[in-house]
Amino acid sequence: MSENLTSPSNESVQSLIDMHEHPAVLIDHGYRIVAANRAYRSAYGLKSEQLIGRHCYEVSHHRDSPCHLHGEDCPHQQVFARGEIQRVVHTHFDAKGRPEYVGIKGYPVKLPNGETCLGESIQRLAPPNDLDCEEMRMVGRSRPLLHAIDQLSRAAASPAPVLLAGESGVGKELAARYLHDRSPRRNGPFVAVDCTTLPEGLFESEMFGHEVGAFTGCVGRKIGLFEGARDGTLFLDEVGEIPLAMQSKLLRALETGTFRRVGGREFLHADIRLVAATNRDMKNAVATGRFREDLYYRIACVTISLPSLRERRADIPLLVEALLARINAANGRHARLSEAAWTRVMRHDFPGNVRELRNVLQRAVALCHGQTIEPEDLGLEDEALAAPAASPSQDNGERQQLEALAARHRGNRRAMADALGISERTLYRRLGRHKLRTQEAEV
Repeated sequence: MSENLTSPSNESVQSLIDMHEHPAVLIDHGYRIVAANRAYRSAYGLKSEQLIGRHCYEVSHHRDSPCHLHGEDCPHQQVFARGEIQRVVHTHFDAKGRPEYVGIKGYPVKLPNGETCLGESIQRLAPPNDLDCEEMRMVGRSRPLLHAIDQLSRAAASPAPVLLAGESGVGKELAARYLHDRSPRRNGPFVAVDCTTLPEGLFESEMFGHEVGAFTGCVGRKIGLFEGARDGTLFLDEVGEIPLAMQSKLLRALETGTFRRVGGREFLHADIRLVAATNRDMKNAVATGRFREDLYYRIACVTISLPSLRERRADIPLLVEALLARINAANGRHARLSEAAWTRVMRHDFPGNVRELRNVLQRAVALCHGQTIEPEDLGLEDEALAAPAASPSQDNGERQQLEALAARHRGNRRAMADALGISERTLYRRLGRHKLRTQEAEV
């Protein structure tokens, strides 16, 4: 690359990217930063002379190798290989070293000397604390999680109803709050309803409210949850548990925006944005008559699947660190996992997902001796009992998986371990068991 492309002295190029309101940067074939606008320099707390010539993944990702080697979609490869515009979601680190989700639009930029660079326009999607909810956090860099964040970000600006699908404990309320906080209704109320706690006899009164004397013992008027969400977001968690007899009433309220309190004669109106969540197979519920088809299509205009923890094992170390930090702060501790405890955690399937991981860590901090969490403190099933001996076909499948990862990540053991969601030490043992070699070192 010629000298004038590795310094910010090219005034025409610099003035072009300075026109961007969002952080913008130009990157060459070797992942080096050629120019950065004012917004980019402010976002990462660096001056031009501290940026130009450095690798983009070093500045924004805090990594020592390109992000595609760690399982993330990289616009660099698409733009230089195909000359196509690429849109991705990444985890970047801000000027204070805090992770945040950003949307990146990458496109080819032809410089005055005829050479092509990757132009990246970066839009902040979720600041570091934007996905916090009580003691739970949506944290991670894995491709499945970033894909879900991308879908949530696109859906947030729309008034369309959203159905969040996923196993129990994956963070559906976190996602619902994210949708609300990024929507035009962010200044309105966010009303969360756990539909499993509303029996049929109380559903209508809780959802739509009641007037004085509506039933025996009723001495006052009550504002319902639907009305309480006016001009905001109504989040129906586990929507598949709504009694069948009540589904028609909910459908009418959603379609017309009107309802009556129990015991009332006047029709009232509430403009709400609906977000629903379920861990059920809703299409099967419709097919078996347990859920109204018309209501299903009313709430599932946009369906977003949230990944289980098994699908994003690479995020477990980041989640453990984030959750332990909160648990330790609440308990005045500085507990950390031993290597053996890390191995046990990474092998566990976590059917309860992030909620289970949080509970496991809370238990471990409470029971561990000193500041080191050992495997027995976790309360997880013994590895020897939980993991039966691998069959020859499973053994061969693992070998093929390791060979494919080695080829994909060019033998980078750290990148391979991240992709598998295991420690490098555990990966080293697996490679040794199959007598495999990487380009970094023999095993």
